Amino acid sequence: MACIEEEKLDRFHQWLQVNGVDLRGCKIKYCDSSKGFGIYSAKDAPDGVLLVVPLDLAITPMRVLQDPLLGPECRAMYEEGDVDDRFLMMLFLTVERLRKNSTWKPYLDMLPTTFGNPLWFTDDELSELKGTNLYRATELQKKKLVSLYEDKVKGLVKKLLILDGDSESEACFEDFLWANSVFWARALNIPLPYSYVFPRTQEDQDISCLAEKTSEVSTSHISGGESINGKNEKGLEVHEVDSKVNEVTSVSRQGETIWVEGLVPAIDFCNHDLKAVATWEVDGTGSITGVPSSMYLLSAGQSSLPVEREISISYGDKGNEELLYLYGFVIDNNPDDYLMVHYPIEAIQKISFSESKAQLLEAQKAEMRCLLPRSLLAQGFFPAGFSNNKESNTCNVERSCHFSWSGQRKTPSYLNKLVFPEDFLTALRTIAMQEDELYKVSSMLEELVGSGGERQPSETEVRAAMWEACGDSGALQLLVDLLNKKLMDLEESSGTEDRDSELLQTACIIGSPQQKTRYGANPSKNANTSNQHELISRNRWSSIVYRRGQKELTRLFLKEAEHALQLSIAGGN
Repeated sequence: MACIEEEKLDRFHQWLQVNGVDLRGCKIKYCDSSKGFGIYSAKDAPDGVLLVVPLDLAITPMRVLQDPLLGPECRAMYEEGDVDDRFLMMLFLTVERLRKNSTWKPYLDMLPTTFGNPLWFTDDELSELKGTNLYRATELQKKKLVSLYEDKVKGLVKKLLILDGDSESEACFEDFLWANSVFWARALNIPLPYSYVFPRTQEDQDISCLAEKTSEVSTSHISGGESINGKNEKGLEVHEVDSKVNEVTSVSRQGETIWVEGLVPAIDFCNHDLKAVATWEVDGTGSITGVPSSMYLLSAGQSSLPVEREISISYGDKGNEELLYLYGFVIDNNPDDYLMVHYPIEAIQKISFSESKAQLLEAQKAEMRCLLPRSLLAQGFFPAGFSNNKESNTCNVERSCHFSWSGQRKTPSYLNKLVFPEDFLTALRTIAMQEDELYKVSSMLEELVGSGGERQPSETEVRAAMWEACGDSGALQLLVDLLNKKLMDLEESSGTEDRDSELLQTACIIGSPQQKTRYGANPSKNANTSNQHELISRNRWSSIVYRRGQKELTRLFLKEAEHALQLSIAGGN
């Protein structure tokens, strides 16, 4: 590790010590150019507690609102609904990065200056993602961030720096982009006691609106309403955050828990591994760590860790799409990879009987998109080579209740092997239905509710009528068409899955230990004399790994859909 990195680390360790952080059984050290800094075991911790951080050190929305410099400005914007809690933390990071005498400097100096997520890609690197969900998502998110920077961040940061006595410094877009990436890559959802979040003082009562106002979950929308699956903060699902916060807020005033997003220095240097060595917990009373209101790192194993073992945590069961978008890395042959398939919402307006079909879609609570985890393939028609240790029978349970009406259409023989979610098939069944099928559904529902419309049919009744009238063939044919189109889009710019595999076999990542091993001390010279290896950036390598996985999953789920379609036609469904 270079001398400058050692100096940063020394200052950071001193800063942690001053702020009450206790490195009981671990140390922070430099990993490599791809990971940056990480946490490693240093000595035995009999109780398994490796690291303790007082939560007073965490960067949370409450801290921002109570900050002497940022608080007054941010409080007014927050109460008016102009910004959410995530924006507050990003603004805080942007300002503190530019402040000349920031007390957070030892921590901020340890953070990466650039990131591997697509927002930081060059144009050439981003072109490697053409045809994938991430390509469009990145374009839209970059445009959104630029607009936010120009409209709110730039002038506000300048104003705050002037208030701090600095009239020379100015924020650039990269400062805000950096703060955005720091937040999404390192933030945790922290379960805190209500009394800790809102202590009973007049000042904190003034900001108690945080308990009632939870931030809106922001997913990055892609063309046609498609979105990156909402997961975030090292293992917690984004789309659950609001519901969790709302749920706990209703009882939090009785001494329960509030989930708060925040950055916890030291703990946030844990890197991800599928086989995590540790987990983090919150100790509200101090009964475990001896430090009330603290977060601690707990060894996940029964036995003590060997010295110099990296201490990793799991960010959750995330596919490469999420890992690359949020954290800037991928896992080759990721067992948690998934495929997103969607029907473009805007296309509904162009199909026949669009108004009637839109009403039926709403009545059935049908989903216009679905996530297909790799693990589903283990229960499909072609399970060879796939293992599934997770519960995955929900699709079958959900489907079984819809095969009832007059009994004229029998339950499909392939039901237990169909891997596609019923909510999505319901949408495709509705979109694909023919004119005679639409009239048949209307007739059955009219017979059920009466000509006077005494009551509205239930979701289950509408789905049963749809199944009786349409069966599966139309839906499965539309699904095959969607998957074929997705595969064509993926292959249009970068070729086939086999082509990606060839690129990865010959690729050597610039600056990686692999490069030094292959090429020795003079990689450039040796690389020029060899046609077997190609030097590529880590961003390009990550893009190829991700898109190859998407092509593979599209091919495999297409095979499942085509087989199901054949069985459906043969069985009269």
